[in-house]
Amino acid sequence: MPVAFIILPIFALANTAISLNGNFTHTLSQHYSLGIMTGLIVGKPLGIFLLSLLVVKVGICQLPDDLNWKAIFGAGLLGGIGFTMSIFITLLAFNNETIIGNAKLIILLSSFVSAIIGFTYLKLTLPGTQKAVKR
Repeated sequence: MPVAFIILPIFALANTAISLNGNFTHTLSQHYSLGIMTGLIVGKPLGIFLLSLLVVKVGICQLPDDLNWKAIFGAGLLGGIGFTMSIFITLLAFNNETIIGNAKLIILLSSFVSAIIGFTYLKLTLPGTQKAVKR
């Protein structure tokens, strides 16, 4: 438990080499920041859910009996956590160190927001999760 919630986040932050300087509100309002936030918080969940719905409706696969669409949507919300590939793409896409640093910060912030939204959604919508979390 301490590895997942303490050591791993510290390791991730240390390896991203983010410098926390400058105007944070200016960073949040940049076009690339808005694109990153929209992609991770809205785009990934929507893509995961809609593609899953499409392949079930077309008949490529079927939804297992013990799984529902609320769970698929919740998994999609958690899909926005993926910051490793986002940071890799940032390093390939930008050549300005300030933009790279700002984008890394926005990626981590968006991943954190996705985690909170996904956890809260699944806790509130799936049966039995309220009891399981209280233990």
